[in-house]
Amino acid sequence: MMLDPARSYDLIGDVHGCAHTLEHLLDMLGYRRQGGVWRHPQRMALFLGDIIDRGPRIREALHIVHDMVEAGQARCIMGNHEFNALGWSTAAPPESGKQYVREHTPRHARLIEATLTQFDQHPGDWHDFLGWFYELPLFLDAGRFRLVHACWDGGLIDSLRAHHANGCIDQHFLQAAAVPGSFACTVFDRLLRGTDMRLPDGLTLTGGDGLTRAFFRTKFWEEDPQTYGDIVFQPDALPEQVARTPLSASQKNALLRYGLDEPMLFVGHYWRSGKPAPIRPNLACLDYSAVLYGKLVAYRLDEETRLDPRKFVWVDVERPEVLQ
Repeated sequence: MMLDPARSYDLIGDVHGCAHTLEHLLDMLGYRRQGGVWRHPQRMALFLGDIIDRGPRIREALHIVHDMVEAGQARCIMGNHEFNALGWSTAAPPESGKQYVREHTPRHARLIEATLTQFDQHPGDWHDFLGWFYELPLFLDAGRFRLVHACWDGGLIDSLRAHHANGCIDQHFLQAAAVPGSFACTVFDRLLRGTDMRLPDGLTLTGGDGLTRAFFRTKFWEEDPQTYGDIVFQPDALPEQVARTPLSASQKNALLRYGLDEPMLFVGHYWRSGKPAPIRPNLACLDYSAVLYGKLVAYRLDEETRLDPRKFVWVDVERPEVLQ
């Protein structure tokens, strides 16, 4: 089903299993539950992926979104967590040297643990949802606006469209992603995880999530960055001496740039904080850390071609959502 660029939409950020908060947000937006499905008489919901993992009601959240999509009341794109779930459950091709597309390391197991635990008594349900994840496109392009979970790379998306016009992939493409450096691996990494850069001098950083990384997430729209600090885009700040480090000419040339003249772009993924607002007149991130007692955020899109700061709507997530 193609998006009608003239229709009104409610774009919703990363849910991560916060089903009660999602219901509260939908209610605020004027959706009502009819026949077991949340519906709006004029509008449609567009979800930016990452419905699963981390939160307290993952199965319930998936049913809400899935049922809305099946009833024509919503669309949902794939997030990196849906991709991770498929990779965790799918055997890798022999040439990859792996057993699964997403290797069963302790770190990966910790990230998917809440999801697998909550589906432990519902294996058929989980099997069906894994099949449904293949129906989630990696991007949506309505002409006037675009959706991707983490990063819009026009060249990669054009190449992907040549083989998967609707943005949906199959098991063969998923398995190809197990081979580092392959086209499939690059597509998933860029569109669902964004751009990154290695920290200088062999440094690593341990983030607020407890994971230690040698890379940091970078902006894909900065016009004239000069230092590492100009391009960092993640909750964890760089050490001051790293932030002041100048970028080399080759590093600047390697950066992706989403221009101000391009259509409005909506992403999730990045764990923003503070009051929801546009990043640029044509770029908004709607992930405000709902599952870490942040906000579940929506943007009410109508006929505008540039983002209106007054059209962000959100629910502040209280601790009982996680503790009940």
